[in-house]
Amino acid sequence: MIYAFSTGFILGFSLILAIGAQNSFVLRQGLIGRHVFIVALFCALSDALLIIIGVTGISIFLNYLDLLSDWLFGISAIWLLIYGLLRLKDSVNGMSALIAENSSTGGLTSTLSFLVVVTFANPHVYLDTMVLIGTVSQQFSGNHKLAYALGASIASFIFFFSLSYGAKLIAPIMKRPIAWRILDFSIAILMFIIALKLAYLGNWL
Repeated sequence: MIYAFSTGFILGFSLILAIGAQNSFVLRQGLIGRHVFIVALFCALSDALLIIIGVTGISIFLNYLDLLSDWLFGISAIWLLIYGLLRLKDSVNGMSALIAENSSTGGLTSTLSFLVVVTFANPHVYLDTMVLIGTVSQQFSGNHKLAYALGASIASFIFFFSLSYGAKLIAPIMKRPIAWRILDFSIAILMFIIALKLAYLGNWL
């Protein structure tokens, strides 16, 4: 039981550790202090849902179905390109520093809307959670498979809440506008790289 739990936890944590569009957005929300709990909860629950779907057997079918079709890669690439351009714009005009100073302003609907897209329109989230984690789970059965799924899900909760609230540790550094410019520029470059990769995988390039 412990082995199954630790296997799920280590695999889940290692897969989600890589910085991507979703993680960059979560970090940014933590830095500006806007909807931090809801953002972390949404991401963790989304991961847990996909993990459960994969572990309960859908991974077997996904190995033979072309679920990650070219259009999904293309749409994801376009969306990330747009988000990257917005971050690049903010890095030029320093808008993020202004947003951070006025972080009490609304935007929950737009925040969740973006999270839905950046989470479920990302082909890699299905590959990591439903296919890879789901496939590895096939070595377990009964309560051991449950422990495996629980370990992978808990890893997501720990990661997203640590990323969201841990961002406050570097908040003093982010009080300087130049720091926000650097962060936004770095996120923009990351989004462009991921967008190009997705466009290539989807045969759009």
